[in-house]
Amino acid sequence: MTAPKKNNAKSRRAPGRPKLGDVADIDRQLLSIALKEFFAHGYGATSLSRIVKLAGISKTTLYSRFASKEDLFRAIMREQIDRLDAGAMLDSGTKRPNLEKGLKAYANRMLELSFEGDLLEVNRLISSESQRFPELGAAAAERTARGIRRIARFIRECADADAVPCKDADAVAEVFILMLRGWYVNVMLTNRRSLPTEREQWVRRAVRTLLSARADW
Repeated sequence: MTAPKKNNAKSRRAPGRPKLGDVADIDRQLLSIALKEFFAHGYGATSLSRIVKLAGISKTTLYSRFASKEDLFRAIMREQIDRLDAGAMLDSGTKRPNLEKGLKAYANRMLELSFEGDLLEVNRLISSESQRFPELGAAAAERTARGIRRIARFIRECADADAVPCKDADAVAEVFILMLRGWYVNVMLTNRRSLPTEREQWVRRAVRTLLSARADW
């Protein structure tokens, strides 16, 4: 006598809205596939239809998570920003914040991370296609603004700790972040990898030059 077949209904995904864990998995899968497609074909030539096909999902599922290619790219950028925030430190190694040491630590770590893996590739993509696709520049500007806010908070903390007034921490933070970007872009456009010693020497000079005007901040 043939044994009855087992009911596999439990192994299938239940109908209706996916669970939070499933949604997170779908998002991670979409962002991973989209990133590979951006690198392989460039932003302009990347097709949402192909991303859907590679992910094995419906267009409805894609558009319920990301309404456009720009939304997909911005999500990738936010993920990278979170990674940079977690890796780039402002800790000066002491309980009391130290402005010079903190800025040096942040600059060195941020620049180091920005030359690694997909972080570097995304920056190259933005550099090469932002003129044709302004949304790429807008996403980069969002990342810059977040860095400025973070540095400005640290500058204010140091101003309070050192009892040295700072009239415009946001402006100083903007100058600092754009100094880092300028150096980074210069190295990236020459298609070379800066040695750690070269980067550290530049950071040391840049931070000291900035701090030399601290009385005027």
